[in-house]
Amino acid sequence: MLTLTDNAASIVKGLADRVTGTEEGGLRIATQETDPTNYEVTMTPTPQTNDLVVENDGAHVFLESNAATALADKQLDATIDDAGAVRFSIAARA
Repeated sequence: MLTLTDNAASIVKGLADRVTGTEEGGLRIATQETDPTNYEVTMTPTPQTNDLVVENDGAHVFLESNAATALADKQLDATIDDAGAVRFSIAARA
């Protein structure tokens, strides 16, 4: 199952609180229909029906089934640059 770094959990939780206004909101990762090797990332107040929910320190990540399979052995990290832009990265779990 996808894991989150501490940075990713903190950033996802903060974004979800601001964007969705709910404690249940989170980051949704889904494969793109036109290119399943790329991902669509959105903030959403609730998971979709068949999403796998990953929870870490109050942060929620909702994974569409194809994304859940592809990212099962990966780790999500996040950083915020000097301009305030969030950047997510996915890497093999150490």
